[in-house]
Amino acid sequence: MSPANLHSLSDPHFSADTAAWLAAIVEDSTDAILSKTLDGTITSWNAGAERLFGYSREEAIGRPISLIIPEDRSHEEADIVARLRLGERIGRFETVRCTREAVPVPVEVTISPLRSADGTIIGASTIARDIGDRLRHANEQALLLSEMRHRVKNLLSIVQGLISIGSRRADDVQTFTEQLTARITSLAAAQALVLHSEDRADGACTTLGEILAAVMAPYGDDGIALMDCDATVGQHAMTSLALLFHELATNAVKYGGLSNPDGSLSVDIATDVAMVSIFWREDGGQRSERPQAGFGTSLLDATLRGLQGTIDREWRDGVFETVLKLPRDALAR
Repeated sequence: MSPANLHSLSDPHFSADTAAWLAAIVEDSTDAILSKTLDGTITSWNAGAERLFGYSREEAIGRPISLIIPEDRSHEEADIVARLRLGERIGRFETVRCTREAVPVPVEVTISPLRSADGTIIGASTIARDIGDRLRHANEQALLLSEMRHRVKNLLSIVQGLISIGSRRADDVQTFTEQLTARITSLAAAQALVLHSEDRADGACTTLGEILAAVMAPYGDDGIALMDCDATVGQHAMTSLALLFHELATNAVKYGGLSNPDGSLSVDIATDVAMVSIFWREDGGQRSERPQAGFGTSLLDATLRGLQGTIDREWRDGVFETVLKLPRDALAR
């Protein structure tokens, strides 16, 4: 059965020219267009189906439609056939089909009944459109929105923490206002480093110490001791490292060493030819045997994977220590 007579079955008055036009439209479509009998035997298969599913026309025609239906979706076919027998058109539903290499493909499918000249339903035509790019784009948007919400929430938590710490430590309102303004300005500079470093086209690099100082600048130096480090950080690793320090600092403000006026934070760094080890120690934070899980934890883990690094966290004599190990070659990229 050719693509042309998929449609002429229901209208015997189609001319040869009309059938030829329909055949050309079907064959040139970027969508997969195929037909099958009610018992599921494939009867036509256009070039779009070849591209999407990987089977040639000769390989597909005559074989069962289960050829492209994953086992966990086999129940769909019985429901589809039952609806087709009632003359129902099944419009645009999302499902999954599989390629010749057994790779799942998300598709949007429309299925219409095919009738013979006397009106008897004898099969179905299917149009399948690959929606993988659309779903990936939607997932990326969802991730970006999630990260945006997380960043905004973190920024608010940081500002609240700065206000709380500053109000307890400042001698007067004017000093408090000046210090808070300076720290929020520094916070904005650190955020700019995180958001815009990947947009730099000059291949510029910086050092680990400079990134650490920029991210921690909003918190001042009261109770904070940072070790400098001249390990090179390249353009591609810059954002990841800034995000990593930003996340650790946020946690310190929320419930760690910077969450109370008597707390403290120290960051020591050891380097060798291959590795940079960062020892992030917080004293005076809320005691918890395991870090709180959430988007921040996922972001931290994903950032470390991108830097090919590892993280270990544990309490040592009342001090919560986070040890980061980062390969120097990954940082230099």
